[in-house]
Amino acid sequence: MISLEDIKKLSVGERVQPAEDIWDTIPTCVDDVPLTEAQKNELDRRLELLEADPQGRPWREALDRIQASQ
Repeated sequence: MISLEDIKKLSVGERVQPAEDIWDTIPTCVDDVPLTEAQKNELDRRLELLEADPQGRPWREALDRIQASQ
């Protein structure tokens, strides 16, 4: 196994490639990633809040608004 000290000695490119390789192994389909009961409960809670008061904004609109205020 490679130590963290050995990894730090590598160039940026040499460190990025294994990180990308690992990232590529992460499932791209949400169904492949099981949720915990706590995560399911939190999603249900947020959905109930949205349905009770559906005044959310699309993320792009929210981001534009934040950037405009800076």
